Amino acid sequence: MYIFKRIKELQFYLKSCQGSIGFVPTMGALHEGHISLIQKSSSENDITVCSIFVNPTQFNDKKDFEKYPITIDEDIKLLIAAQTDVLFLPEVDEMYPKGIDHIEMYAIGYLDTILDGAFRPGHFNGVCNIVHRLLDAVLPHNLYMGEKDFQQCLVIAQLIEQTGSKVNLITCPTLREQDGLAMSSRNRRLSEEGRQQATAIYAVLNTLREQQFTQSFAALQQQGLQHLQEKGFEPEYILLANATNLQLLDNFQTDCNMVVLVAAKLGGVRLIDNMRM
Repeated sequence: MYIFKRIKELQFYLKSCQGSIGFVPTMGALHEGHISLIQKSSSENDITVCSIFVNPTQFNDKKDFEKYPITIDEDIKLLIAAQTDVLFLPEVDEMYPKGIDHIEMYAIGYLDTILDGAFRPGHFNGVCNIVHRLLDAVLPHNLYMGEKDFQQCLVIAQLIEQTGSKVNLITCPTLREQDGLAMSSRNRRLSEEGRQQATAIYAVLNTLREQQFTQSFAALQQQGLQHLQEKGFEPEYILLANATNLQLLDNFQTDCNMVVLVAAKLGGVRLIDNMRM
């Protein structure tokens, strides 16, 4: 596996390669969910590039940024074992040569007003900044992202359309631990007790899926919020939306694909998850 820290060196190497390029952007602290994206890219492309960059502009909470787990040595071992071709490992000044206070403003629109857009002001603009810069650096044919960040996937799809990028966005299902907890780098920050409690999110999502149409969404939503609170969570939202455009829904519908999205804090760690209905 080749490791590059500079865009020019990365591009010089990639121009010498033949065939399609698959790209998996990450913030490190890798887990099997990330590796599954690497494996899918490798099966569908000639070259697979993974980036590790903890992007400061998408953290609206400075303390959250400072606490984000950094496990570079372990990550490199996992990427080598997964037969990743290239790791792009830039510093902040490489991705933001004018500084993180000089960033682009993107027309995110509706997606920036709901769910994580509402609870994390500026988050998706930071995401768009770094993904746009990474796509310009790597120039991939295919971009792989996980559906655990459901709203983010829709934001990136919109970014690709707005910028006229020719990259093909491929979203992949959420990978879960054996007890149902969605794989996430943030899980590393949970205490042993918190790790056991965290499965309550999956339990709530399962209940909603199993009982949809037997009760109103409002009733199930209230039950879910109460269950999370009883398990020690500080819930931010449990919301039902059209899975195509994230238009929020008041109740379950039979004429569209639906998704329920959850965000809640546990011991200071913010967790998100979702499930298609």
